[in-house]
Amino acid sequence: MPLEKAKHIVESIKKGAIKPVYFLMGDEAYYIDAISDFIEKSILSEEEKGFNQMVLYGRDVSIDDIVSTAKRFPMMAERQVVIVKEAQDLTRTIENLVAYVENPQPSTVLVICYKYKKLDKRKKLIKAIIKNGVVFESKKLYDNEVPDWIRRVLSGRGYTITPKASQMLLEFLGNDLGKINNELEKLQLIIEKGAQITPQLIEENIGISKDYNNFELQSAISKRDFKKAFGIIQYFAQNPKNHPLVMTIALMYSFFSKILKYHALTNKSEAPRALGVSPYFIKEYELASRNYPMKKVSAIIASIREIDLKSKGVGVANLSQADLLKELIVKIMN
Repeated sequence: MPLEKAKHIVESIKKGAIKPVYFLMGDEAYYIDAISDFIEKSILSEEEKGFNQMVLYGRDVSIDDIVSTAKRFPMMAERQVVIVKEAQDLTRTIENLVAYVENPQPSTVLVICYKYKKLDKRKKLIKAIIKNGVVFESKKLYDNEVPDWIRRVLSGRGYTITPKASQMLLEFLGNDLGKINNELEKLQLIIEKGAQITPQLIEENIGISKDYNNFELQSAISKRDFKKAFGIIQYFAQNPKNHPLVMTIALMYSFFSKILKYHALTNKSEAPRALGVSPYFIKEYELASRNYPMKKVSAIIASIREIDLKSKGVGVANLSQADLLKELIVKIMN
């Protein structure tokens, strides 16, 4: 996982095993920023940074500018650090770094932050960096991997979090680790070290309702609690910006697809791995499988697809979010 690889890079630098080139690429900006920020803050002393640390931006420089800067010798310091942010703006010419990377300046630490893209590992540049430096690929986490990431990040900082609280963050913020980390850092400012982050804390300090969210809607549907489910969708209809229909449809589709998989499992003990969910939530899938037989689940999935098409205006005049949510719940729970 990217977390372990990022930790390895940081620990290696702390031990003094510093490479002349770090190429940080990939769809998830969080780790790219975290590693480059660590290098920016830690390799040089405050006194050395004035003359020996430069931050360049891809839109403002050429590859020749970067190479020229990297070839300079440090002033009154063992090393200089050159960080190129937004290097994806140099996509067309990035391969021109090959000559430098093949023979990098030993006293320079060159950090290339190549966000939201990645280079083919068969390219000559990547092969040269692997030989003389570090290539780090920061991949987006799947939604089902985010709660565990939250738990592990908080554990490293001396905090814990309930599974429901993790799900609330995922639903509200998606799998953008930067946004999630920002909210976690805000919570850490107001709670004691070692405390547990709960749904109540999140509701009070981030503004995510602990009672009216897709997680609770899923739970109500599992229990066939029509009154609670209807109350939640009414809340969604009144707060469409915070609870977009497209998100509810996507999560309902994912939920019932997993129930279908659960029905098909011969060994139910394999459910957490097969469904890609925390063991904490398996009881909910077990309950839902009893309340929704396989044939009914197949029909529900077809209904969810139908509602998705209607939400895009296919085959019908534009319907309100409230009407579509009501229709969705009725088709699921009838």
